[in-house]
Amino acid sequence: MVDVVIVGGGICGCSLLYELSRYDVQAVLLEKENDVSVGTTKANSAIVHAGYDPHPGTKMARYNVEGNALVKELCEKLDVPYQQIGSLVLAFDEEQDALVRELCARGEKNGVPGLRVLSATELQELEPNVSREATSALLAPTAGIVSPWELAIALAETAVKNGARVELNSEVTSIEKTEGGFRVTAGGRVTETRFVVNAAGVWSDRVNDMANPHAFTVSPNRGEYYLLDKSSGDLVHHVIFQCPSKVGKGVLVSPTVHGNLIVGPNAEDAEKGDLGTTAAGLAFVRQAAARSVPAVNFRDSIRNFAGLRALTEIDDFIVGETEQKGFFNIAGIKSPGLTSAPAIARDVVRMLGEAGLPLREKDSFCDERHVVRIRHLSHEERAKKMAENPLYGQIVCRCETITEGEIVDALHSPLPPCSIDGVKRRCGSGMGRCQGGFCGPRVQEIIARELGVPQQDVMQDRAGTAVILGETKKGGRAE
Repeated sequence: MVDVVIVGGGICGCSLLYELSRYDVQAVLLEKENDVSVGTTKANSAIVHAGYDPHPGTKMARYNVEGNALVKELCEKLDVPYQQIGSLVLAFDEEQDALVRELCARGEKNGVPGLRVLSATELQELEPNVSREATSALLAPTAGIVSPWELAIALAETAVKNGARVELNSEVTSIEKTEGGFRVTAGGRVTETRFVVNAAGVWSDRVNDMANPHAFTVSPNRGEYYLLDKSSGDLVHHVIFQCPSKVGKGVLVSPTVHGNLIVGPNAEDAEKGDLGTTAAGLAFVRQAAARSVPAVNFRDSIRNFAGLRALTEIDDFIVGETEQKGFFNIAGIKSPGLTSAPAIARDVVRMLGEAGLPLREKDSFCDERHVVRIRHLSHEERAKKMAENPLYGQIVCRCETITEGEIVDALHSPLPPCSIDGVKRRCGSGMGRCQGGFCGPRVQEIIARELGVPQQDVMQDRAGTAVILGETKKGGRAE
């Protein structure tokens, strides 16, 4: 029997696994896909929110402000790309000017430091490419940007180094109450556990209902995005928001930690698993973004994508123990869920302790992780790394300057990828202008070689996304 089973390998599940790995606790994370971070965690705005938007007294408000500081701390320890660039909320009329002032007051009640309302003149001095029609703006200097999938992977890898387990391709199909806890069936295997934590994202209502009376329904809401080339990456230097509405924080324009520009999202009701982009949705994003930053050049777009928000009828995060003692939910995690995840994890660990889980801290807990990124090293540092391992001198992805050595490192990490996009999430290969058109086949070859599997078994991403479907011709001379 294990102590805790976590269902779902998104940012919340990985954060909780990391926090539990601090203790002499047997924790197992079950993920239905072939990698962690492949749901909402990899398809969002990648913003570390300051905390002015949630209403005071809500779970969202408390976790957001605490999580803002924790994300920064974790990224430094675990070598995850992060930049504290600040955010701006733009107003365009007197009504929105009042809303900006209200957000400032709300943020101050939530404990957000450094908030300030800027005049139109101050805004133009700070961000010259923002629309001159903006009448004021809220400056939140503690907001930042992060690589969300890299943070989730780093948390999971570090947890595994500390003795936790991640079981991939393990969709949970049943949860039964037992005398000593629960019997969880996933991926055809049965795990006996004292506690269950449901962090299954858009599927969290279904997982909850396996062991509890129906308490909430997840209604997925799709957001569509543009990712622009690095040539547009310095158009703005803060996260540029519009005033929030009932459906979200509006269309934003922001740099990314990888040097690109991200624009989006819209907000449309969708089905679970519906990650398609639409002409109408993307047209809305273009039109809305132009109001904030007219100079966005959408001809620089290198990729469109969509993610799903896990909306419920409860206008707050759902975090805590259910009527079924020993079963906990982390559900309804919409924005600012990415920012809040580390704070939610720490609080759920506290709850587990109060519910009877012994929390004895390990003497040997490792809370550091280092990644070789050749493109960020000096010439001297690169030469040293190449002398240690010549594979660091073999460039595979020319757009992003990713070497074979970095890919091999990822494939022998505590949580190795098995797909081309799994390598992309760890190393950045395929993230550039050509989107893997040149490096993809080479990455596939390296995966097959290092993992000892046939090349045709290496997927693009999730199970079923085969790249090689069969031979087009046999070897030898034609007759």
